[in-house]
Amino acid sequence: MPSIFSYQSAEVDWCESNFVRSAVIAEYYNTDRTSLFSFLLLTSSKFLVLEGAEPPWACGRVELCHLKVSLLLAGIFSMYFHMTLSYVGQLLDELSILWTLAVAYSFWYPQCYFPKCIKTRRHFFWLTGITTVISTLMSFVKPTLNAYALNCIAIHLLYLTWQELKKCNDKRVHRMAAVMVMWWALAITSWISDRWLCWLWQAINFPYFHSFWHVLIAMSLLYCCPLVIYFNVIYEMPSFKPKLEYWPSDSWPVVVPYVTLEEPHKQC
Repeated sequence: MPSIFSYQSAEVDWCESNFVRSAVIAEYYNTDRTSLFSFLLLTSSKFLVLEGAEPPWACGRVELCHLKVSLLLAGIFSMYFHMTLSYVGQLLDELSILWTLAVAYSFWYPQCYFPKCIKTRRHFFWLTGITTVISTLMSFVKPTLNAYALNCIAIHLLYLTWQELKKCNDKRVHRMAAVMVMWWALAITSWISDRWLCWLWQAINFPYFHSFWHVLIAMSLLYCCPLVIYFNVIYEMPSFKPKLEYWPSDSWPVVVPYVTLEEPHKQC
């Protein structure tokens, strides 16, 4: 019986042919540095900036640090999985995504959507933690279903986004949400195509759609994170006025979005 650390011991194998370009890397393009660069872009971005500070001051909120570390680990574990196609690599890849989602839900899930039995953020932390631990243990039962379950969480996130957009009249927020959904739609289309149309892509010698998924989902998250923070500021920091901005400029075709906070005016 092969070791759980052995190459190709995972229950999942993607469409790209194995060990074609390297004797060490199983899926060369799925392990490509572009994937890690996408996640490095996420973790290095200043999603929250205090307006007027020189240089811009990224708000040192502990939840942002936790999220960025989780995203970086997800990128590293994804590369390890596609390099080895090992059972351990598969679980690390999937569980790092699960725990990243747990961090995001714990810190930023709006209190107005809490279950009626949950009264405080602290209680919600416990609920999220227990649910995540149970989900982690269940991930070992049938690992092939993990990726599908994780992708289904996006449906709930899109529903929450829709609910918040109905309360918001800011055109910049609606535009950012539309761009986020566009990148997500392209990403999930690439993921499904690689999983279910592999025979077609191998027939035309283009089995690279899972590598596209890595970059496209990172681009979606690049817009999703500031959007979530924007709504969180409205709920949790009502004395500040959030505004969506783009670096280096709104007019550039490729930009990095972030949220600026106007300092509250002191009352005499």
